Parts: sequence; C-alpha cells; structure tokens
Amino acid sequence: MRWADLLILLPAAWYQLAAFLFAALFHYLCALGHLSLTSRYIFLLAGGCLLAGTAMGSYATLLLIPAVSSVLMFLLVSPAYVHTWVFSLQMCWQTLCHLGLGSLVLESQDTRPAVTLSAIMLLTQKVTSLALDIHEGTVLPQPGQGLLQRALPLCSYLLFFPALLGGPLCSFSKFQAQVMSLGAVPCPLRAVCWRYLGVLVLQVLRAWLEGWLPCMQGWASMGHMWAQALLFRLAYYSQWVLDEALLEAAGFGAAVEHRDLSGHDLWTLETTHRLSVFSRTWNRSTSLWLRRLVFQRCPVQPLLATFAFSAWWHGLRPGQIFGFLCWAIMVEADYRIHPFLSSRATSCVAKLLYRGTTWVFTQLIIAYIQMAVETESFSMLCLLWTSYNSILPLTYGLVLLLLLLFAQKPKQNRACPGLTRLAG
Repeated sequence: MRWADLLILLPAAWYQLAAFLFAALFHYLCALGHLSLTSRYIFLLAGGCLLAGTAMGSYATLLLIPAVSSVLMFLLVSPAYVHTWVFSLQMCWQTLCHLGLGSLVLESQDTRPAVTLSAIMLLTQKVTSLALDIHEGTVLPQPGQGLLQRALPLCSYLLFFPALLGGPLCSFSKFQAQVMSLGAVPCPLRAVCWRYLGVLVLQVLRAWLEGWLPCMQGWASMGHMWAQALLFRLAYYSQWVLDEALLEAAGFGAAVEHRDLSGHDLWTLETTHRLSVFSRTWNRSTSLWLRRLVFQRCPVQPLLATFAFSAWWHGLRPGQIFGFLCWAIMVEADYRIHPFLSSRATSCVAKLLYRGTTWVFTQLIIAYIQMAVETESFSMLCLLWTSYNSILPLTYGLVLLLLLLFAQKPKQNRACPGLTRLAG
C-alpha cells in the first residue's frame, strides 16, 4: 500500500495524526479537572501555534497575521461594519497568499506552502462565520470583561489545534460551550478508533483502484477519468475522517453541527443520480458556509455567485475557474432536467432506466469537474477541453439552453392574446 500518496495529496494528514496524542492529553486533563477555563483556552491556542510552527515553518506568520488582525477587528470595529471589514481584508490576504505561494505548491516538493494555504482557507471560514454572528447579533460582546479576557477565546477559536489544519466548521458559540463542558464529556475512544479504521478501509480501496488504473489507457478515456476522480474523492474522504477523528479525540465532536462525512453522506455521494444532491452533500460544512455567506445574501444569480466565490476561495487557477463555473451550469441544468425526465418516467422499467442512466451521467460529470479543478496547468486543462469527455457537459449545457427557451415561449404566447384584443 502506497501510504506516501496520502502525504502528496493531503500533506496535513501526518501532522494531524501526530496531534492526536496532544488532543487525547487535553481531553484527559479536562476530564480530571486539572485545567481551568482560561487554561483550556491557552492550551488550545498554544497547541495551535506549536502545530502551525511545526507544519508550516516560517510560513506560519502568514496564518498568524490575519488571525491577530481579525481578533483586533472583532474587538474594535462596530458590529454593523465588522463583517464587511473582516471579509474584505481576509479575502484580500488569502488571494495574495494564493498568488505568492501557488507556484511553490505546484512546483516544490516542500509541503509547507500547501499546508499553509489550506490553513488560511479554513481561517477564512472561521473569521467570516464569526463576523456574521457578530453582525447578526448571535454573538454579543461581554462588557464586563477586559480586553485580554475577550481576546483569548477569540484567538483560541481561530487557532485551536484540533481544527487548525482541517475539520468541519463549528461556530464560535458552540466552541465556547464545548470548552466549558469538556470535563463532563466522556472520552469517545471507540468513535475515534472506528474513524481511524474507516481511514484504513478507504486507503485499501485507493490502493486497489490504483492497481486497476494502468489498465485504463489514455487521458481521454472516460473510465480513466472516472477512476482518477474517484481516487481524489477517496483521498478527500480519508482527510475528512481524520479531521473529525482529531476533533473527537479532543472532545469537540459535539461542537460540530454538520459533519463533512458520515456513512450516510458517503452512500449519498456515490449513489445519487442528482448532481444537485451531490453538491449539497459534498464537504457539507463548507457548502453550508457558502450558502450562508454568499447564496442567501446575493440578490442576483445566487447560484452562479456562490460557485464563482468558491473558485475565488480555492485560488482562482484556470482549472478552478473553469471547473466551478461548469459546476454551476451543471447544477442549474440538473434542477431543470430531472423534473422534466422524472415526470415522463412512469413505468418501473422507465424509472429504472432513468435512474441508472442519470447516475452514470452524474458520475461522469462529477469526474469531469473534479479533474478540471485539480488540473495544475493550463495545457492539461486544454487537453481536457478538447477530449471527448467534454461531450456530456456540453450536452447538459445545450439541454439547459433549450429548456430555458421553451420555458420563455409559453410566457410570450400568453401575452399575445391580450395584445391582439387591445389591437382589435
């Protein structure tokens, strides 16, 4: 089994495995009552700084600077404007980091730039989520506390080590509540062991699939593209399970309202025949964050704006821009095509044919999008464009266009009789 592949695809995985002992120690000390509330915040913050220095080296300053700046804005800026300031400055900083470190991630064998960018992206989720909470009044300032007393929980939340390099997003209020109640939470050792066993199973599946990959010749082969995309998905599944295992070990499992991956989610992702269902289930906590941050706040074309922002958040490489915009069009097509087809599939045979065919189409479109997003060079993206793998997404796009045109014709026809009567 090629365990080194996990380091290449997901360089933060080994650091999270090493942090497991510190997470278990933190939970054990809390259970025994040896750590006060302030000591817990300090432990989590110090562990995050230590993990950042170990995993990122000198690049850790690129994470610490926006974290400290965000805390200062939370404390000093009015709640009415804090979201605008935090969002603008954090996204500008993250974009500069993507531009500066992007070439190092693609060309260098050093994993620290990739780990740093991943941590900055997760920090963006936390600071924008907390800024929205403050703006909407769900997180209120504590007037009776001093500046340091108010800053410590904020710093600890942004940099606490179990969720520094990965993990589903948890809100600041749930983080605070969990830190206060950790002494009463039993150690979820069994759940953690099951998650690590799940990672082992996923890696066995990856190794087995890699053995079959040479049999699928050529970049343009649909089978080869689907297998490559499945390898990427299995790697992400492994990372998400590791993220949640570390949070469980530290006692923060209950603070996560929406997990990135459960057994039910894994089944849904690989068996659904609806691309829209896949999109809502994939990386669930990030999907819900994007929905709250962009989709619910955008008055015009919220679906397109959400996927465009996701491309910006991921780094704006050509493959990411093309992949996420293609994803938006495919989801819009999915919303319109499936009601049209399902209403005509009345018999059992027709329903079975409809579900089986659309499942295959969904799998191939997902694979196409993932290969575009993961493409590292413009030349490889052009190679994907010109392959016959593009036929299915193009067909979906044309069908969407036809359905939009047919949807407009009845409106025009309904308007014509009125005009005729007025003319008469």
